[in-house]
Amino acid sequence: MRVLLADDEVTIFVTLRDALEDAGHEVLGATDTRSALALLEADPPPEVVVTDVRMPGEGGMAVLERAVALDPDRPVILMTGYATVDNVVDALRLGAVDYVTKPFRNEALVRRIETLAKVRDLEAENAALKAELEKVQGFENVIGASPGMHKVFERVRTVAPTEATVLIEGESGTGKERIALAVHELSSRSGGPFVAISCAALPENLLEAELFGHEKGAFTDAKKGRRGRFELASGGTIFLDDIDDMPLAVQVKLLRVLQERQLERLGGEETLEVDIRVVVATKRPLRQMVQEQNFREDLFYRVNVVPIQLPALREREGDVPLLVQHMVGRYGAGKRYKVGRSTMAMLERYPWPGNVRELENAVQRAIALAGDSLELSAENLLPSDPRWRGATEVPEKVEPLRDVLKTAERAHLLRALELCGGHRSQTADALGISRKVLWEKMRDHDIEAPDK
Repeated sequence: MRVLLADDEVTIFVTLRDALEDAGHEVLGATDTRSALALLEADPPPEVVVTDVRMPGEGGMAVLERAVALDPDRPVILMTGYATVDNVVDALRLGAVDYVTKPFRNEALVRRIETLAKVRDLEAENAALKAELEKVQGFENVIGASPGMHKVFERVRTVAPTEATVLIEGESGTGKERIALAVHELSSRSGGPFVAISCAALPENLLEAELFGHEKGAFTDAKKGRRGRFELASGGTIFLDDIDDMPLAVQVKLLRVLQERQLERLGGEETLEVDIRVVVATKRPLRQMVQEQNFREDLFYRVNVVPIQLPALREREGDVPLLVQHMVGRYGAGKRYKVGRSTMAMLERYPWPGNVRELENAVQRAIALAGDSLELSAENLLPSDPRWRGATEVPEKVEPLRDVLKTAERAHLLRALELCGGHRSQTADALGISRKVLWEKMRDHDIEAPDK
């Protein structure tokens, strides 16, 4: 990674340059605005820009504007010792992806640069990956280039051609039904029906009737017979979502269907054969539910044949921009909406407890509120939720290292004097310093102790 580092503070420039080079990056150095602007057009150009706000010449904001103008996709990080909400917001609006307040830890900044590099590589690879996925029927609406999603795609491709029961595990909103549909579409049953039902959406008596069907007169409102979801799915795939919410009484009947592929409708005596592929999904660990006796152990082993673990959105590094792009195209009604880089950076920092579903709702809301503007604003994308503060607010000022060391030294001296009973000679020996140095430090820290 070629990094342009611009800062006129020698100590920061040298130590950060060394840290970057130790991490394997090539550093192009500048100590004033003019040099930094010239290096932006180097051949090959820098891939990441790290610049101080205040330095000789026009300053870091000019470097930021020129860097974005030359390459809108190139990450720019600002360093400043005078962060305020206004100047940080201005920087993000102009296209900076991040800012750091001096003093900072070089290791943390190097890690941030490496994360940006990985995201950029993923974005560069995404076009080819997306084209590849779109050629494969069944993955049209499953977007992702992160390592976790690569594993999901591989597992789906492997298991789909078989008849094995699939258990999809993942938090609410991670897209379990879309993965279930992909399993169906990539199987030999793709020409048959795909029938989905949520086990959490219906009370026990209605869920049983929905799954197994009922005969006329089976219960008060059963004025005619009705086929259940298992019968409707015959020849195709049935998807049982939220199986962790299925009542124990229904679990018993489901077990027989999975074992024998046979069922009886409610109120009926005839045994019906069903030809189905079963895919189930859970938002809670079924093994733990078995231990808590909230899920049948024999049913667990029946459904846990081929597990697929869907990662949470916060674990899918680099996927948020891809998902936003896809959702904007899907819900934008042909308009070319865009999301600014600073806003996108905020979206990537948010933990998304509601996962892909929450992001999808945010994009739809922003489009609905955009009016005549083609840029989706942070105000409309970010919900009024305190959890967003971690993605938007200026961090608290870092305490200078000299103050931290001074506080720690004073506390250590007081502790040493206490352990040595206030005896200065013993304390000096224990600390490995002379009595004179101890006296000077006690004076500097305003510490009084008996002269022993």
